[in-house]
Amino acid sequence: MKTQIVIVGGGAGGLELVRRLGAKLGRDAYDVILIERNQTHIWKPLLHEVAAGSLDANLDEVGYRSHGHRWGYRFFLGNLETIDRAARQVVVAPILDEDGTEIIGRHRIRYDYLVLCVGAVSNDFGTPGVREHCLFLEDREQADRFRQKLLNHCLRVSRTMTTDSGADAYVNVTIVGGGATGVELAAELFNAASALKHYGLEVFDESRLRVTLVEAGPRILPALPINLAEAAHKELEALGVRVLVNTAIMEATSTGMGTRTGEVIEADLKIWAAGVRAPDVLKDIAGLETTRSNQLIVRPTLQTTRDERIFAIGDCCYFKPDDSDRPVPPRAQAAHQMVRTAYRNVLSLIADRPLETFVYRDRGSLVSLSRYSTIGSLMGNLVGGRMAVEGRIARLVYVSLYRMHLIGVHGWLKGIALILVGHVNRVVRPRLKFH
Repeated sequence: MKTQIVIVGGGAGGLELVRRLGAKLGRDAYDVILIERNQTHIWKPLLHEVAAGSLDANLDEVGYRSHGHRWGYRFFLGNLETIDRAARQVVVAPILDEDGTEIIGRHRIRYDYLVLCVGAVSNDFGTPGVREHCLFLEDREQADRFRQKLLNHCLRVSRTMTTDSGADAYVNVTIVGGGATGVELAAELFNAASALKHYGLEVFDESRLRVTLVEAGPRILPALPINLAEAAHKELEALGVRVLVNTAIMEATSTGMGTRTGEVIEADLKIWAAGVRAPDVLKDIAGLETTRSNQLIVRPTLQTTRDERIFAIGDCCYFKPDDSDRPVPPRAQAAHQMVRTAYRNVLSLIADRPLETFVYRDRGSLVSLSRYSTIGSLMGNLVGGRMAVEGRIARLVYVSLYRMHLIGVHGWLKGIALILVGHVNRVVRPRLKFH
């Protein structure tokens, strides 16, 4: 039988890893398999642009089946249900049609080596009403849903203003979470709103948009130095965003959000982008060691602590280096770096060679405020400190991160071709996507 390597999760880390393994090992003696619940991949840091309509996801998504054919791995559609460590099998949940009809029943996939990279989801901390009334931005489907709801509310306001010029109608959006996702979405909404008047909504512009960004901590963007976080705060307020810090949300309803101080923030659209935890399916899965936030605890080699044949990378794993008092943060750059270590260690395990230790190198953080500004810190601990960057240089580096992702997923030849196509699309494609 072929040596079977199974990767669960087709996010940025999982897709790059399965490409590397498929290209390296081939199909003759090895069987590299990707299990993923979605048919296509889109880079998660771009979801706020998809949600605002600034990015056409159909142009940037990657189809797993065609990608697998190109790079020598097999793709299985499905959700992870559990792991049978004794039999070395992954249990995949049944796949159901929209009406509940079973398409593919529960089934098992054998593995010799298993890599879990299922990412993370937002943590609502058990806040009442959040699951029922808030939207999330964790995948393409949720981003598309938000964009459609946003457009519907913009059309409603535009129609109201057309029929009654004296009307005072607004689209009220509340975003909970002052991290990169919340901040970038807030800025992107104003970019989209400013362009709507050119797409049939003649009486609608950014003045009809009210965005409130709520952060429970003392400041937004805690991953950035305080001076840069303050600069972003001022930039958002200059756009028209109401920024609330030290404000905890206690309840979400159909009409708004209730804060600890008793204020009720009126909201047509409520986005929850606060907190990070691993999916519930990982909680104590197969007896593996996990944290309270469902993350799999791994060794320095990225192997799980209780099974050397199972690896975990990305947001779903918990690794605290010996020389640090904090775990590796759940960032795209961390997942990218873990891919290289996991790739080498899987090959070393197969060849019975010593495994290498994962070393995280903080390259800094960048946040894009749409076309208005980009800020961040670069180099991280490489030069013993951080270098603050803003403006065009920061924007250039921010764009280069996505280009590196394209090359990591598609290889140099197709990656560079897609970068060139992207430049052409910015000229020939509409500025906003509404369908």
